[in-house]
Amino acid sequence: MRVPLVIALSLLTAACENGSEEPGGGFARRPTLVVTETAQRRSIRDQVEAIGTAVANESVTITAKVTDTVKQVKFEDGGFVEAGDVLVELTNEEQTALLAEAEANVDDARTQFDRLEDLLGQGSVPVSQVDAARAKYSAAQARYRSIVARLDDRLITAPFSGVLGFRQVSAGTLITPGTAITTLDDVSIMKLDFSIPEVYLNLVKPGTQIEARSPAYPNEVFNATLRTVGSRVDPVTRAATVRAHINNDRQLLKPGMLLTAKLITSERQTLMVPESALVQRRAEVFVYTLEDGRASMRAVSHGIRDGGWVEILSGLSEGEEVITEGVLKIRNGSPVNTAANLSSHQQHGNSAGDD
Repeated sequence: MRVPLVIALSLLTAACENGSEEPGGGFARRPTLVVTETAQRRSIRDQVEAIGTAVANESVTITAKVTDTVKQVKFEDGGFVEAGDVLVELTNEEQTALLAEAEANVDDARTQFDRLEDLLGQGSVPVSQVDAARAKYSAAQARYRSIVARLDDRLITAPFSGVLGFRQVSAGTLITPGTAITTLDDVSIMKLDFSIPEVYLNLVKPGTQIEARSPAYPNEVFNATLRTVGSRVDPVTRAATVRAHINNDRQLLKPGMLLTAKLITSERQTLMVPESALVQRRAEVFVYTLEDGRASMRAVSHGIRDGGWVEILSGLSEGEEVITEGVLKIRNGSPVNTAANLSSHQQHGNSAGDD
């Protein structure tokens, strides 16, 4: 049966597009266009990853020492206070009156003691009378200091600088010792506590650098310094708790936040190729190298992965070209071409045409 001319021409055109004519009359497969990358030595860091919780450098719940009524609240929710700032003033009219009385008693006792000391110098009074005046003066001073301390207890102050939490009391509230007034956190430095397996204990020590990330700030890296390694290993989990410090000048981190910690144990130079160059076939791993315009399959063993690159332990040498794109279209011995070679051939062809 004769094939129509149009169909024959279509088949011939398709064959010409798929390959060039061989001397024997057939058509050879055209080289596959691929992208290559040089196997090179890169810096890689061995690391341990763990999940930890942020803890404030200092944290306390502000309470009262005595039972009394709140006279005035002198802070706002979430405000920053310095150490010693007055937060709450309790009712203190009675203590103020007692303080005035104690101060008057101190002045009177001092005057009596000074007078008797002068008379003792003149020999007009016995020593026992002066001693009694001295004791009375000391007692008056002690009572004065006691009332000052009781008055101070009615001024609730910040024990350290930090950020306040929500206010839990109002003016007129009757509070007792232990009543929560607010919370105070020093968040200038955040402590990061997390656990690491005991097998890594020989790799960590105070001063080790840590990179921490928070889901709340996915593009932020918080640099931390390991400060303390726990003195005990949990016999159940076989892990030890470590603590790192993070500078929190920008106040981004808050106590209780979840952080992912990446602990850098060592840094080294190793041979690496892009991950896309690896070809997995059953239990074996291969790469395709570029040799004399053809793909050569090479079995390799690999190590850890880092940032899109993979460590090559054996099977490859530094400087060899590996195919990173187009690996699914080729097999061992397939003719290949790179974008650079193709561009070179095109420029050469254009120059020949110009001549």
